[in-house]
Amino acid sequence: MVKKDKKQIEVSVIVPCYNEENTIQLLLSAILSQNFEKEKIEVIIADANSEDQTRIKIVEFAEKHKELSICTVVNPGRTIPAAVNAAANRASGEILVRMDAHSVPDKDYIFHSVNLLKSGKAQNVGGVWEIQPGSKTCIAKAIARAASHPLGAGDANYRISRKSGYVDTVPFGAFRKDVFMKLGQFNEKMLSNEDYEFNTRLRKNGGKVWMDTRIRSKYFARKNLKEIARQYWRYGFWKVKMLKNHPDSLRWRQAIPPLFLLFIFIFGILSFLNPIALIIFLVGTSAYLLALIIASLIESVRRREISYLLMPFAFIAMHFNWGGGFLYSLFKK
Repeated sequence: MVKKDKKQIEVSVIVPCYNEENTIQLLLSAILSQNFEKEKIEVIIADANSEDQTRIKIVEFAEKHKELSICTVVNPGRTIPAAVNAAANRASGEILVRMDAHSVPDKDYIFHSVNLLKSGKAQNVGGVWEIQPGSKTCIAKAIARAASHPLGAGDANYRISRKSGYVDTVPFGAFRKDVFMKLGQFNEKMLSNEDYEFNTRLRKNGGKVWMDTRIRSKYFARKNLKEIARQYWRYGFWKVKMLKNHPDSLRWRQAIPPLFLLFIFIFGILSFLNPIALIIFLVGTSAYLLALIIASLIESVRRREISYLLMPFAFIAMHFNWGGGFLYSLFKK
């Protein structure tokens, strides 16, 4: 690994990582290509004891590109918030730029992030996800498109917005190290929604979060329905944990899946007892499925991609698992 004089470092790129052999070098190549002085950047990867070739890939890249400072730290908690905190504690830069091991930032990502922070625009700045398929399969393409569609993303600006502005949260984010430490770092009890929870604390302490459309990164979505279902179940489950500390953080897009799941459960049972309930149940579920099918048809025709006809399966996996995880966490003793 390459080491530099700590006095040179201005930006510390912190990366949680676990079994990312297919994408870690894509990320490192993108960091190397940044429109920012290389001598002022260090990359700190918090690895949760990857069991594939991830560490080998990191070493190979570091040895080939010695102009970029790269080091690996152990992530003892083997969770994302623990990884971010471990990397931040090791960081030498006054600015922390959080990135993901399966993302590829545009070349001006760090440049715009640093300039916005220095201008005082906000205490946390981030940008837009350009969601890419996790593999070349039809279902992976459908999942990626569904995750960036309003029916899948709701009003999550970083997935659908084309306009910069102040927001509740941003993916990853860039912030000053002293601000991060003052707020108590990431909450390591939050195994998901950790960035949203951090941004909620930041805003409650007078800080602002800015999303800028010039800050862009390609994000590789989960590649199959099993993976996306597991991811969204986790999102829903941990949202309830967050609401215990920040009840005002619930947004309409997050409330709809569990409410719809309750509707299906309640009217599904009542439909066996009451014909009116049966009609309500059939109308509600039919309208839902019709909306998913129409959205998929429109996307398939507009973008000339037949794989998008599979988007309803992705939507259902996302909605039902987010809602299911939320309700399970809510009623779990």
